[in-house]
Amino acid sequence: MSTDPAADLPFFYGSISRSEAEKHLKMAGMSEGLFLLRQCLRSLGGYVLSLVCNTEFHHYCIEKQLNGTYCLSGGRPHCGPAELCEFYSKDPDGLACALRKPCLRSADTPIRQGVFDSLRENMLREYVRQTWNLEGEAMEQAIISQAPQLEKLIATTAHEKMTWYHGKIPRKEGERRLYLGAQPDGKFLVRDRDESGTLALSVIYGKTVYHYQIIQDKSGKYFMPEGSKFDTIWQLVEYLKMKPDGLLTVLKEPCVNRQATAYPPSVPATRTTRTNGYTPPPRVDHSLLPMDCDGFNPYHDPNDLKKFYIQRDQLLIDEVELGSGNFGSVKKGVYMANEGQKDVAIKVLKNDNENMVKEEMMREAEIMYQLSHPFIVRMLGLCKSECLMLVMEMAAAGPLHKFLSANKETVSVENIVTLLHQVSMGMKYLEENHFVHRDLAARNVLLVNQQFAKISDFGLSKALGADDSYYKAKSAGKWPLKWYAPECLYYRKFSSKSDVWSFGVTMWEAFSYGGKPYKKIKGTEVLEFIKSGNRMECPAACPERMYALMLQCWTYEHEKRPDFKSVEESMRTYYYSISNKATSDVAVELIK
Repeated sequence: MSTDPAADLPFFYGSISRSEAEKHLKMAGMSEGLFLLRQCLRSLGGYVLSLVCNTEFHHYCIEKQLNGTYCLSGGRPHCGPAELCEFYSKDPDGLACALRKPCLRSADTPIRQGVFDSLRENMLREYVRQTWNLEGEAMEQAIISQAPQLEKLIATTAHEKMTWYHGKIPRKEGERRLYLGAQPDGKFLVRDRDESGTLALSVIYGKTVYHYQIIQDKSGKYFMPEGSKFDTIWQLVEYLKMKPDGLLTVLKEPCVNRQATAYPPSVPATRTTRTNGYTPPPRVDHSLLPMDCDGFNPYHDPNDLKKFYIQRDQLLIDEVELGSGNFGSVKKGVYMANEGQKDVAIKVLKNDNENMVKEEMMREAEIMYQLSHPFIVRMLGLCKSECLMLVMEMAAAGPLHKFLSANKETVSVENIVTLLHQVSMGMKYLEENHFVHRDLAARNVLLVNQQFAKISDFGLSKALGADDSYYKAKSAGKWPLKWYAPECLYYRKFSSKSDVWSFGVTMWEAFSYGGKPYKKIKGTEVLEFIKSGNRMECPAACPERMYALMLQCWTYEHEKRPDFKSVEESMRTYYYSISNKATSDVAVELIK
């Protein structure tokens, strides 16, 4: 799983040194404006632009900013490395010359992985496993949905996986280990200095061990006295292998820690243990990652999974009403499960409506019971008592459109992209399992909190047969016309492709902060509006790439419309390219 937004660029070489970059440019002819992109060793997530101008080499550091944009020092911000290179191909804007010709990798030159790249996937899985007690599909969904944030978190402890890291040992013990065996210049190790948590670099030169304090500034950057600054310890060490940067020698041979224990690396202190047996990570903002919520992985007791029916005495029903409709109401409640109490939402059927909608509610329960995905509201069971009750996970922050409308000042565009990516993951799961939702809309996306969305309301959903690609309704009903694709309204045909159309409308609602789609057009007139080639305009806050995806979702011919596999990939690519500022803030806080 590569999350590097430059991975698809044919002129990106990965983790190569300055001298190697210059060698590639020489071999490519040294023409004016020839350039390549490589990984930056100093800045986590950053790059270096290597350029030829007047037969000389120029190297420009591209840093990833706190808001997820990329820019050269003093330059304009860009949403990704590709966009940045495209801009400088038209306007040098401070470079020695404009980018004119990319130095393309040859077929036998793969992107070189960096030190952290080769460890990333295993470290991600181990971190998620030990921190959130997730396995299997839940783990994979957690990693995909939060990869940029997770990578930032584990990068700060990645040095603990390196052979040269010796943990908390005294200065004398560090010297003893370095003197064991051969003692070439540049033999080194990194150790914890004392209780303060600071680190030291110990290096042999001329048969003598020298000790250097690794300093950390207020922003979390690491550096040697008067040296360059780095986001992580392992980046600092890799740089010192190429340049002494104030040391007596470059780092060469690592002093291997023979007493090292296997990963996982230590998680920073101040953790508290939950009653269900696992410990959450320290959080600056407890709503930052969905995995911090119990609702991400609610089934810790496998016996609960076997229960379709819930006993009435296991439920406490509050008078607080979360919503209502023709079927009845949704109330707040508590489910007393084997492992403890869970806050739940209870869909209560009105007695006077029972004969009319009982069958529909039972069908919804049967569909929901088959679904198990972090970004889909889970059904915990049915209760037959004074009336029929559907017991579901609680999503306390309510419907997406109402939340966005009420919190326009505090919800960023990046936040909306995060939530919509989660919805696309849930819809991709439905598509893979041959379920058609038929009522996807912002009102049916419920929020656990500002960073965690779940798809709900499966009253119109249908399970398709293994050989069926669509469901055809026998007759039209009370349908949400403004969310439906043309084939639904013309032919009553519903498929994952028609859900994709609805996802486009849901995107529009979200980026409009809860706006009403086709506001000035009646539902019955929407089809003619669409048939004439018209589409809703781009919301003011919506990024161009997200509106382009909306338009793809609104492709008239369903055969040409993307599926959710493609939609989720597009959402993911854009989501990974815009790192939320909170991610960097938390990473800095964790390493203070």
